[in-house]
Amino acid sequence: MTDWNLVLLFVPADSMCACSSDVAADVEATVLEVEAALRLLQKRFGAQLIIRKCECFELRCECMRDERINQKLHKATLLTTLQDALRHVLENPMWHSKHEDFTAVLQSVPIILHQISNTENTWNEPNQLAIQLWTNLLQPSIGQPEVMDSTVITIPCPSQDRPFLRTQRNSPTETEENFSMRVDPFMGTDIHCKERSPSPSTPTSVHELRPGDIKVVAAVGDSLTAGSGVGAETDNLLLVINEYRGLSWSIGGDENITTVTTLPNILREFNPSLTGFSLGIGNKDSPQAFLNQAVPGAKSGDLVQQVRVLVDKMKNDLRINFHDDWKVITMFIGGNDICDFCTDSIFFSPRNVVKRVQQALDILHSEVPRAIVNLVEMIHIVPLRELHNEKSLGCPTWLVSLICPCILKPKEGSAELQKVKDYNKAYQDSMRALVDSGRYDTHDNFTVVLQPFLREIYLPRLDDGRPDRSFFSPDCFHLSQKAHTLLARALWNNMLEPVGNKTVTQDFEAGIDLKCPTETNRFFRTALNSDYTFPGPPPTSVPVTNWGSDFSCVNTAPSDTVPTSAHRVRPADIKVVAALGDSLTTGFGAKAKNLLQLRTEYRGVSWSIGGDKNLESVTTLPNILRKFNPKVKGMSTGQGKLGRIGFNMGVSGAKISGIPGQVRRLIDTMKNDSNVDFENDWKLVTLFIGGNDLCQYCNDRASLSPQNYSHHMMTSLDILYKEVPRVIVNVMDILELEGLRRIKRDSLGCSLLQKFVCPCFLLPRDDSPELAEVKRINRELQIETERLVYGGRYDNREDFAVVAQPFFKNTNVPLDADSRPDSTFFSEDCFHFSERAHAYMAAALWNNMLEPVGKKQTYNNFTNDRNNIRCPTEEHPYIFTKVNSLPSLPTTTAPITDGTASAHSSMTTSSTTQSTALPLQPDCTDHVPAWLAAVLAAVGLLVGCGITWLLLFCIRKRTKKQMMSTVEMKGTVFF
Repeated sequence: MTDWNLVLLFVPADSMCACSSDVAADVEATVLEVEAALRLLQKRFGAQLIIRKCECFELRCECMRDERINQKLHKATLLTTLQDALRHVLENPMWHSKHEDFTAVLQSVPIILHQISNTENTWNEPNQLAIQLWTNLLQPSIGQPEVMDSTVITIPCPSQDRPFLRTQRNSPTETEENFSMRVDPFMGTDIHCKERSPSPSTPTSVHELRPGDIKVVAAVGDSLTAGSGVGAETDNLLLVINEYRGLSWSIGGDENITTVTTLPNILREFNPSLTGFSLGIGNKDSPQAFLNQAVPGAKSGDLVQQVRVLVDKMKNDLRINFHDDWKVITMFIGGNDICDFCTDSIFFSPRNVVKRVQQALDILHSEVPRAIVNLVEMIHIVPLRELHNEKSLGCPTWLVSLICPCILKPKEGSAELQKVKDYNKAYQDSMRALVDSGRYDTHDNFTVVLQPFLREIYLPRLDDGRPDRSFFSPDCFHLSQKAHTLLARALWNNMLEPVGNKTVTQDFEAGIDLKCPTETNRFFRTALNSDYTFPGPPPTSVPVTNWGSDFSCVNTAPSDTVPTSAHRVRPADIKVVAALGDSLTTGFGAKAKNLLQLRTEYRGVSWSIGGDKNLESVTTLPNILRKFNPKVKGMSTGQGKLGRIGFNMGVSGAKISGIPGQVRRLIDTMKNDSNVDFENDWKLVTLFIGGNDLCQYCNDRASLSPQNYSHHMMTSLDILYKEVPRVIVNVMDILELEGLRRIKRDSLGCSLLQKFVCPCFLLPRDDSPELAEVKRINRELQIETERLVYGGRYDNREDFAVVAQPFFKNTNVPLDADSRPDSTFFSEDCFHFSERAHAYMAAALWNNMLEPVGKKQTYNNFTNDRNNIRCPTEEHPYIFTKVNSLPSLPTTTAPITDGTASAHSSMTTSSTTQSTALPLQPDCTDHVPAWLAAVLAAVGLLVGCGITWLLLFCIRKRTKKQMMSTVEMKGTVFF
């Protein structure tokens, strides 16, 4: 045998139960089967390269349905454990040195074919998996950084210095340095406080409460309160799943203060009869958990349920005098909200998160007497990234990326990372504003005090400057007992510090000395006994009188000479605007105040083509462009029959089949307009269609199929491509219509009309096959659109560009202050958009146009911000196209004048990677076919799965009698 063979051996994890007590045995059995499979391959094949992959599908087991466990953490921990076990197997020299014609290589990151996190860019997940397969087949580039931004597909190519497929010999795994951990076995605290006595009689005011008066402690929150991984050994990741509630900083009661520092253990030095604290290891329902009702993975929306259970326990436990005992309740939440905020920036908005915190506090305020509530401010979570940027620490970064994707995914210096920081601060500010409202200081036996010691975090450092991993559990995400010790001290100190002058930083490296009550300040500090004046509610905002936008761009000049390339067009170079589409383009009912006005077309406020008034009063794409070129032509104005249509070719009720006719009318109209220089003027055409196709799909599946949709779209673009010179075409992704099912309003129009306007989406029952089908078609239409736009069909004309603008790809329903769908974004039928929504769409479209292909925002972010208009930069003053989005494309101060020069030929290929969000031919040298990555990945996946099944089947049959300890793998699913 002379041919070299490549086998992808997939190790399925779906048969293992991540929350089972037998998970360690399952992993061991799987590893034994893999070793047997490798021996069989080595024996039967002469020239063989084995690339081993660890693959995970949806884990199926009964305990994973339990809402009390952190499913993401269990799944991620299982994968890491399996990956580490397989790594030890592959370290055996027999797989690398015994035969020069055989080797086995472990992929560094598992392949995951189901979503653990619902990220925004779900559409390109198969592309990312194919690229991951291909990338790990190649020798790694020297110094190549880890790419965390999954919105960009990077296709690497073999280089001259690293031309081979990866093996252990030619690309040895960089051994992780043994990170040194500062040994600090002392987790106790010396308390030198002299003033420990309780009040002479039970206080009647929460503002005169001494530590010795506290008789009950309780806590609600997430994994940091549940104690996930606190006592885990440094090399045992599986133990992170354990909930070490007895060691939890705010509620644990294991041993005593000399060995375990927690808030209850400190309080027991003042009142030994304290009750409520948790002990040992277990979930919230274990008897020893007691009043620790925190749940790993919990978000703000889970607090209400936790609080209700907590109140019931306090009322019904004989050890607690519910009405007379003074209680300290600690609430700490928000980490998991911000970890997932990028999946739904509306649901996890600071306002909505704190609204849910408020609901929980309201229950405590109304039902629990004699209580002081510590609301611990949201942790400053961004420094966590430093642990995972330092690769020598050996942190399981890919695992934490599954648990907390929104924190680790953004690149340094990116707009996404800035948004993380902004949200983090906004969570903190909103919590502070909630307490500062005075809402919880209405009587003397209850108060809420904000404890802000986690507002700023400074990671401890080793002597060599690297972060000290000993403060974290093995997953480099949860905190170790060492950190819990400092948190307990910091919380205690905050409780004794006056409101308005509390410590707001946490420097783990500096250590924390415990404070004591004094003769002059014996009480836990509240707003009242701190002489703190609440700032009161913020001033009432000025009522909105219009949906205009403010404009602050400086670089508004056109090109020095009229550009000849669509990839060098500045906003001021656009002289003609036009639009194609349906009722959303005609402005159907946009300003309607009643049902009689619903059928009126308000074309002057249409998001993509309206030109009423000016930008300060009406936000539309033409009004934005008029700030760059006041002489832009083509916008529509007015309403109904009295309006001026301009180049607004939209027709209410239109489907994709009618767009070729609209294109033909547009071309004829522009050619016959004496104000348009058809050959020389640069034109911007916006196409938005598909809503009516989806809404009627179930009534005519044949003619409204995705294939026909793509055909009509291609016909329309072909006409523009062949007949219209100097044009950029915006093709909008169809919005996700499912969200319209949530729009409700107590009005005749919404009650009667909405479902009949869009029956295929609005009539089916939840979870019905009919709804699932039309949702699938919705996504297919998006995929077909982008496949057509970026398939290369329209790449051969220098003065033509078509760009998909994807801000509606993942549609979020706007919410009001009460977290309900905001119906003010919709017209009288609760289906068509109001002027407010048109203004948002215009700003979102404009912003998409100034974002590079591959990095465009793929979700909507409804906002009332008038300062939402982006500006071109000096570095990139052009409207983005596929070509000028490439990093190797230089920016010039003047446009290209050689019309025969290809924009592609002007690029320099200094890097071996190329980025885009969609299929794009990589500029690979060394004669590597551009389609190799996708083909190799697909073929390898099929062949690998088949061979793996056969091998594992034979091995099981052969070793069934020999391996008594092996747990049989069942129900493996291959795709």
